[in-house]
Amino acid sequence: NAVSAWGVTTGDPNVIVGVIDTGVRYSHQDLIGNMWVNAGEIPGNSVDDDGNGYVDDVYGINAITGSGDPMDDHDHGTHVAGTIAATANDAGQHVGVAYGTKIMALKFIAASGTGATSDAIACIDYAIEQGVDILNNSWGGGGFSQALLDAINAANDAGILFVAAAGNSALDNDVSPHYPSNYEVANIVAVAAIDRNGLLAGFSNYGTNSVDLGAPGVAILSCTASSDSSYASFEGTSMASPHVAGVAALLASQYPSAGVTALKHCLFLTSSLPLSFAWRGGTCGMVD
Repeated sequence: NAVSAWGVTTGDPNVIVGVIDTGVRYSHQDLIGNMWVNAGEIPGNSVDDDGNGYVDDVYGINAITGSGDPMDDHDHGTHVAGTIAATANDAGQHVGVAYGTKIMALKFIAASGTGATSDAIACIDYAIEQGVDILNNSWGGGGFSQALLDAINAANDAGILFVAAAGNSALDNDVSPHYPSNYEVANIVAVAAIDRNGLLAGFSNYGTNSVDLGAPGVAILSCTASSDSSYASFEGTSMASPHVAGVAALLASQYPSAGVTALKHCLFLTSSLPLSFAWRGGTCGMVD
């Protein structure tokens, strides 16, 4: 029902979605028009104009290097960003769910596909400081981290919705916790992947108590980082999470005074419930 939703709102440019990931190819033809821009920085002058510890952080940060250049060297983050807010009615091959909103690039995952928890925390801290509305987290792995939990709690206190992929191991997250989606914080929305038939993807994690929503995560076309006009189809709960982040961005655009609790209630109460979720013991619906 995206097209009918766009009849209500295509997203407010004041709504910012932070993509904590491998970075974003911010020069991509479908993304450059919807990148968040740090008004406190003068691009390319090699000076930390706003005094926040990052030089030329125009579109976000690279927490790995401590720099202000979050260029994607992997594809993953660019693909996620495109699903959320790729621009519409232009030369691009696809469009984001909330194509009127803005993307902040927050890089903590390297080209190898790995990242440090401390760098993820730095991205959350930066997002809080810059006033993002929603954080998309298409990543996971590792054990419980009190420091990461504290950072997510700080984001909750700041009124930031934290959308997270449920994982791709076909496991019950109620039994085998997957972080960060399994942390018990009020702002977290954990997302499973469904296919084009409304069935839970065979690779997707699930969980009656620990997974909140399903969203499209199979054969998803979006931008990639190899060029300013490159695209590819990927699959995973990583692709499902940004669909939910995009719907949340539309909600935040239409109801700017809504807090985390209201946004979550809207997402949950308007979801549909395919029978495919019941056989895995889940109670989550499909985002609508």
